[in-house]
Amino acid sequence: MLAAERAAAPATLAAYSRDLEDCSSRLASEGEILETASAALLRCWVGEMTESGFARRTIARRISCIRQFYLFLLRDGRRADNPASQLEAPTPGQTLPKFLTESEVSALLEATGTDEAASPTQQRRLAVGRAALELLYSTGLRISELLGLRRDMFREEARMLMVRGKGGRERLVPLSDAARDAVTTLLEEDRERQSLWLFPGRTPLRALTRQGFDKILAEIGGRAGIDSSRLSPHVLRHSFATHMLAHGADLRVLQMLLGHADISTTQIYTHVQADRLKAVVEAHHPLGDGFSQVEEGSGKMNPTKKL
Repeated sequence: MLAAERAAAPATLAAYSRDLEDCSSRLASEGEILETASAALLRCWVGEMTESGFARRTIARRISCIRQFYLFLLRDGRRADNPASQLEAPTPGQTLPKFLTESEVSALLEATGTDEAASPTQQRRLAVGRAALELLYSTGLRISELLGLRRDMFREEARMLMVRGKGGRERLVPLSDAARDAVTTLLEEDRERQSLWLFPGRTPLRALTRQGFDKILAEIGGRAGIDSSRLSPHVLRHSFATHMLAHGADLRVLQMLLGHADISTTQIYTHVQADRLKAVVEAHHPLGDGFSQVEEGSGKMNPTKKL
């Protein structure tokens, strides 16, 4: 059902399988099977995860999975109830997205520049990196969306890109001139590869893997002086969203560009508003830079500028 009706990604299907197997294994130790489990046993399963120190986000995800499983059985007429409907899921702690500064993104792009001393293989890796970084940072694509791009999607003078995201939802994202130029360079570099994919792997019949791209990204990060632990395709997506919002982008527009089904997912990026508000107050309030003397958490201001 998840694959056919919701177009769930393979990684999502694998995660649901693992969660169901974990619950099934726990129930089997009590002589029960998943399809006929009681609400009491499911509460015990949740309690044991809490006592074992599982992360709140993991517990919440597993409860969501089991609820949907029993809801499917209920709608399919295999059960008369949903024993997981009353399970209390912990509220996952909200963590701010990790992102790069604008200067760090610029350094990454500069690191993909032509290197005359590089071998042909290295030159191509730089071309792949340039095209990928330009697309990721200018469109906010997910890595799965990026690696799924086909060559024929980039026709001459194309200004918009049709992307199929999570749940099979389609959206249009604008292409920047820099991204289009980088893609054109890569297409010229790969004209003999005869691949359907914009980013072909070692075998042209298949797209570049996530692991293969991670190696290229880490290599470029090293050239730019950015630690690989701070780099990932999702960090670039977060950087795109954070910088867009910091420069005044509308939250609804950002939601559409990122392909979020719910705007509450996009709202996590509003953390940049705090810095913008502080800058406005410091620039226009009579006390001016006196606000920079506010002690964090105290709420007390120590004005240093005379009226």
